[in-house]
Amino acid sequence: MRRVRHHNTSNRPMRGYTLIEVLLVVTIMGIAGAMVAPSLSSAGVLRIQAAVRMIVSDITFIQMDSLGYQEQRAMVFDIDNNSYTLIQVEGTTIDVANDALYDINGPAQRYVVDLSHEKYGGVIIESASFDGDETLIFDEMGGPVSAPGTSNLSNGGSVILAGPMSRWRINVAAFTGRVTVTRLD
Repeated sequence: MRRVRHHNTSNRPMRGYTLIEVLLVVTIMGIAGAMVAPSLSSAGVLRIQAAVRMIVSDITFIQMDSLGYQEQRAMVFDIDNNSYTLIQVEGTTIDVANDALYDINGPAQRYVVDLSHEKYGGVIIESASFDGDETLIFDEMGGPVSAPGTSNLSNGGSVILAGPMSRWRINVAAFTGRVTVTRLD
């Protein structure tokens, strides 16, 4: 017949972490923190690049929208308020207050982009110049024009964005409306 031994574990002292185990964990966390810290400093640059990408995509959007609807579209930059509005051009005038394109997420459901928002990392519109104006206009064929309601070709232009760590120029070519981006610093 076999005897079964029962061990009483309640009398044993509980085992904790040794000093070596704690030091090993702290060392690994320190190395991981040292790897993450440099990438956190580039988060500001990534936010500024997000603003650049947003403007480029909106330029492309209004160019394709003008072509698709066979109507002029405009992008009006408001440097004082660090924003821009996408507009449906009616006739020979641009009415920012009444002709903004529809955006379900925009203020009053208007297609207005405020670059002062924290997600853009402090980017500001330093300048916007298209034929001496702060308005980029595309005709029914998706080409840039110099004024609303005309077919006079634009000389192109650019928008310069500045942030805490970088500056960017977004160029719009004459005739084709091709968009290119250049880092200035």
